[in-house]
Amino acid sequence: MKETKSNYCENCGEFHDAVRDYTSQVKVGETVPDFEFEAYHGGEIKIMSLSKLRGKWVVLVFYPADFTFICPTELEELASLYPKFQAANAEVISVSADTVFTHKAWHNASPAIAEIKYPMAADPSGKLSYAFGVLVEGGEAVFTPDEGLALRGTFIIDPAGTLRSMEINDNSIGRKGVETLRKLQAAQYVETHKGQVCPASWEPGADTLEPGLDLVGKL
Repeated sequence: MKETKSNYCENCGEFHDAVRDYTSQVKVGETVPDFEFEAYHGGEIKIMSLSKLRGKWVVLVFYPADFTFICPTELEELASLYPKFQAANAEVISVSADTVFTHKAWHNASPAIAEIKYPMAADPSGKLSYAFGVLVEGGEAVFTPDEGLALRGTFIIDPAGTLRSMEINDNSIGRKGVETLRKLQAAQYVETHKGQVCPASWEPGADTLEPGLDLVGKL
């Protein structure tokens, strides 16, 4: 087991917590940068890119690693919801630091992962994870087991390539697939209903709001 690096400061004689900076090239409301990447999909290795997905909604789901514990529960849940995402003109892509060969091995070995029909992107270089601000980078003071892996990040990109929603969790906290679907549906609703906004826990078919002075103080 790798030893924890000392965070003792010889200058002041005290211990300090390591500061980790999570930088991101993506921001809500801005166009995401284009990336080309390998993915395991339909029993094949494919080359994909974000630019070639323009015209569709894209849901990028980052997770730490294959052959782990929380990850298969999240990915299996998304697999069960995948037809609903497809019906909403959305592509789901899971992303981890593993290679496409590891994805294939996991797909063959795990009954839960065998249910996945969406692309499983490979990010062994960390370029996608870094760009989306979820890469856990090593620090000089403290070592953590997650270094080089991704946090649990979910990003919803519209057909024009604009980031509409982002969620990043600690790796010990699993996400809820139906909430990701709900956010997608809300983003699609306001995209086609200009001037309308979706209140808390909005579901398709529920009432929306039209912001204006007549609502101030009445909600």
